[in-house]
Amino acid sequence: MFGAARRITALTGAGVSTASGIPDFRGPDGVWTRNPQAARLSDIDSYLADEDVRAQAWRARAENPAWHAEPNTAHRAFVDLDASGRLGALLTQNIDELHQRAGLARDRVLELHGTMRRTVCVHCGATGAMTDALQRLAEGERDPDCRSCGGILKSATVFFGQALDADVLREARRASLDCDLFVAAGTSLTVYPAAAFAELAAKAGAKLIICNAEPTPYDEIADAVLRGPLTEVLPGLAAAPLIDSAEPLRTWGDPTTWEQM
Repeated sequence: MFGAARRITALTGAGVSTASGIPDFRGPDGVWTRNPQAARLSDIDSYLADEDVRAQAWRARAENPAWHAEPNTAHRAFVDLDASGRLGALLTQNIDELHQRAGLARDRVLELHGTMRRTVCVHCGATGAMTDALQRLAEGERDPDCRSCGGILKSATVFFGQALDADVLREARRASLDCDLFVAAGTSLTVYPAAAFAELAAKAGAKLIICNAEPTPYDEIADAVLRGPLTEVLPGLAAAPLIDSAEPLRTWGDPTTWEQM
């Protein structure tokens, strides 16, 4: 199945980065499992209304283990897959940019939930490097504001209560429909709209492989479910030799109708 695929779209979640030392949020030992109140730091209404919440969020950003994390073999497997010419796009729920740091071209990665490595002003939309804001935090600022307008600054990630970027969603839908194999790795497939892309691809006729430690709501429609460590499973899949097939790559539907699907 994997060896016969000519155009692969992948969706990755927190499980791909746990081997790099970045804890997930909803797993048995996840950040929000251990401390449910921590979810408030990513709630847009709480963040905007409460300076104390923002101060806690800034401290949490500064202490995030992602700043010291390195890509693991699961990340590098997608780089290898791209080098083989078969990776069409990688959709990720992760905000750590480890896929890019592993060597995957930025135009291959669709960051569904944004990135922690940039800041954005909620008032004027100005963006900047997160490292600049964290330097201000280290110098004594409790709640760094926007240098352009003085507005509230946040990470360039999608908070609870915020909509995902429409352009990113459009490209993610396109990639989900324009593939013959969809691989969901390290994601519980319970967070929407990201989780829906696996079903969208399967309904369009693509094969579906799910690689996750825990069961997901889409296991029953998957063509294969792999439970092993992603640092072993994904390199193994990427190394699978290409199998000659007489069946051409299918483009599912008219691109002008994809917005409706």
